Amino acid sequence: MQASRRRFVTGSLSSLALAAAGVRPAAAADYPGRPITFICPWPAGGTADQSMRTICQVAARVLRQPIAVDNRAGAAGMVGAKAIASAKPDGYTIGQIPISVTRFSQLGTLAADPRKDFTYLARTSGQTFGIAVLPSSPFKTLKDMVAHAKAQPGRVTYAHAGIGGATHVGMEEFALAAGIQLNAIAYKGGAAALQDTLGGQVDMLADSSSWAPHVESGKLRLLATWGEQRTPRFKDTPTLKELGFNVVVDAPNGIGAPRGLPPDVEKKLRDAFHFAVNSDEFKAVAERIDAPLMYLDGPDYQKYVKATYDKETLLIQRLKLKELLTKG
Repeated sequence: MQASRRRFVTGSLSSLALAAAGVRPAAAADYPGRPITFICPWPAGGTADQSMRTICQVAARVLRQPIAVDNRAGAAGMVGAKAIASAKPDGYTIGQIPISVTRFSQLGTLAADPRKDFTYLARTSGQTFGIAVLPSSPFKTLKDMVAHAKAQPGRVTYAHAGIGGATHVGMEEFALAAGIQLNAIAYKGGAAALQDTLGGQVDMLADSSSWAPHVESGKLRLLATWGEQRTPRFKDTPTLKELGFNVVVDAPNGIGAPRGLPPDVEKKLRDAFHFAVNSDEFKAVAERIDAPLMYLDGPDYQKYVKATYDKETLLIQRLKLKELLTKG
């Protein structure tokens, strides 16, 4: 009895000593022992939300624990990104980290440094962005719109998913290349921007492929896409590059966690999302929403984030994004 008691006390003291020394006990080998929360920084129903829900369903089967999607929209994805950075690094709060964190951290709207405040788990897929108008629009082609915008600077309106986000910055980069001035109308996500475009409240929509089913049904007309090449689903629609504007935007999605994640927990999550990205279920959703697969493992994705951060520094200066953000 006394020997057992001595072993218990010794074990307890050893655990305390390890904890005091900052050494994690081997209990992390049991991870995950309860459901995981996945923060999606966009409203429910959008293309990003659809893809993240599917990838979480597959990863949950690998991890043998539910993954609950928590939509925390706002500030062009930065509300959710900040929540991820601020969470406890135990593997039970993870989420989608938009690549625009590299821009917003420099613009001062994200109180986190994407180069060191996240543990990156995977890059998953890109997005197909485009410019769409109603069938009744006088803009039959992008050339028509550019000519009209040159004749009436600042009069042509477009809806986008948030100031400083990929759709906003992509359109402003295009406007700079085209030598035109547009009137940007910001929304809290692409779903709201789409609805006002369909309702005729704005002249154009700049978004990822939320417009796709409406283009196919004839409710919208697609003027251009923003990829390096034409998207197979809309092969008759030219890219901005084809039309003479050297602008390419694909804004790949990433998955991450707070910095300080235990290495064995990080490895389990990286493996689970690697499997999920390559699953038939995720590939089917990615194809349906025109999201090209762009998988990178966590460490490689972190290198990509650092490289993108440096590119964004130059873009912010060239487009005068800080001034645009101040004007709202």
